[in-house]
Amino acid sequence: MTTTAPTTTPAAIDEHRVEEFAGTLFDTIGRSLLTLLLDLGHRTGLFTAAARGPATSAELADRAGLSERYVREWLAALVTGGVFEHEDGVYTLPAEHALCLTGGGSANMAPFSQVTALLAANLDQVEAAFRDGGGVPYERFRPRFTAVMDSLSRGYFDEQLLSGVVPLTGLAGRLAEGIRVADVGCGTGHAVNLLARAFPASEFTGYDIAADAIDLARAEAAALGVTNARFEVRDVVSLPADPPLDAVFAFDAVHDQADPAGVLRAVHRALRPGGTFVVFDVKGSSDLTEDVANPVAPMLYSFSVLHCMTVSLAAGGAGLGTMWGERVARRMLSEAGFDVVTLHDAPDDPVDCIYVCRKSR
Repeated sequence: MTTTAPTTTPAAIDEHRVEEFAGTLFDTIGRSLLTLLLDLGHRTGLFTAAARGPATSAELADRAGLSERYVREWLAALVTGGVFEHEDGVYTLPAEHALCLTGGGSANMAPFSQVTALLAANLDQVEAAFRDGGGVPYERFRPRFTAVMDSLSRGYFDEQLLSGVVPLTGLAGRLAEGIRVADVGCGTGHAVNLLARAFPASEFTGYDIAADAIDLARAEAAALGVTNARFEVRDVVSLPADPPLDAVFAFDAVHDQADPAGVLRAVHRALRPGGTFVVFDVKGSSDLTEDVANPVAPMLYSFSVLHCMTVSLAAGGAGLGTMWGERVARRMLSEAGFDVVTLHDAPDDPVDCIYVCRKSR
């Protein structure tokens, strides 16, 4: 007796859903390419030049000292992309758009466009890691990474660090009186230098594994005349515990460590009893089903795949990922010995949050 295997009927295809998703893909791919042109506008000063007022392509090219033919084609892409307005050969960058694309403050989102080209440069190596495991070493992203990360955070620190972030930590009075402070993963040290200049009675040390970033931090300290800040190239998993610290800051630095749990333990050892650990990091839930409602989650998970997770895995690390989130953060901080005293949304920043932690013993 022969039997026939059961057959299954494929689910009916919703043609409207196919068309809708195809449109989403076209928009996603087109916007990704447009991001590269935003990066070019930021790099070449075209946005700053356009903010001076309406201009023809020739006038705008002259303002920026660039080739008119390239500027004209660039403008065409940005007109069709909704960035510029165009009428009778005159191009206008609306004031509201200029606010988001120019200036040195945190409102300028143009620096974020640099991330796409930066991360795409190592896409072949990320593909290899998908196939073979491991990751892309941090060194492959430098020195460009150092400059990009500085440009992403500098305006925010200038506007919010002293007036917005520090008051949430409860440290302002103690900083004014004079305490010992470290910044782990300090990058170019701009936050350290701002704090040191504002609180001359305190002593600050910035640690980072990138020698090029530390060189820039020291140069800025010298230029600002800051004498109570020093910088050291060091993997912060070996953070010195003697003499003890009163406070430690970590700005978007924990989640991409090779050994994040080891770093948290090292910070705990380095702090004196009653010391404060301020973790400024990405705001997530640690639950994908909740993150789908977060409008910036696609960007942050993508950043994780293309940088934060892979640099950790490249070092044989945990690969914690950008979106480690509140649940995982609280658990890891507790396991390291910290009490999370308060959790705040970062002021004027929809991406990050601030954990204020104490070493109780």
